[in-house]
Amino acid sequence: MGTLALLLGGSWASGVNVYLTTAILGIAHRMDWIQLPGDLSAIAHPVVIVLAVLLYAIEFVADKVPFVDSAWDSVHTFIRPAGGAALGYLAMAGASPALQVPVAVLTGTISLDAHLTKATSRAAINTSPEPFSNSAASVAEDASVVGIMYLIMKHPIIATLCVILFIVVSIWFLRLMFRFIKRIFSGKNKTEDSETQERTARNKRLTAENP
Repeated sequence: MGTLALLLGGSWASGVNVYLTTAILGIAHRMDWIQLPGDLSAIAHPVVIVLAVLLYAIEFVADKVPFVDSAWDSVHTFIRPAGGAALGYLAMAGASPALQVPVAVLTGTISLDAHLTKATSRAAINTSPEPFSNSAASVAEDASVVGIMYLIMKHPIIATLCVILFIVVSIWFLRLMFRFIKRIFSGKNKTEDSETQERTARNKRLTAENP
């Protein structure tokens, strides 16, 4: 059950913040708070932990600046799911490829789901003119990663149920967010088309008045 919670919770957390997740798991393993399965213990190497902490520090700042956070999320569309897939692959290092590869695909998919949920919600938040909601969302996301890490170590069953619940809710949420973002951009396109038509009509009138 602990391994299942680690795979599900760790991959979800990687989709939200892969650097914070790596740092916490690595430190927890070195402190004997958790035993990482397979070759996943490689992330407990001091160099990996220091690098993860440094990258998290950069993300901590970038994640709180409007529009910079969305640009950062765009870059991490490949990094976070890859981190989740690597977590599953390394954790199942002792298993046969017939099991190792599907687990990596599963954990990568969960990470992608968490990443898309975060990225689309940030894009929606950026439509607001005030900058404080970005900071609040960033702090809440980091707190959720720390929370799921704690549950993995202390209450693995609860951690597993939380991730399953999140996946169910995120399917509805992503559909809602994609419709919201599509409506915003379609509204902008309509406004731009209207302005273009008005400009064209004005030019025609000027040409007719001054042949």
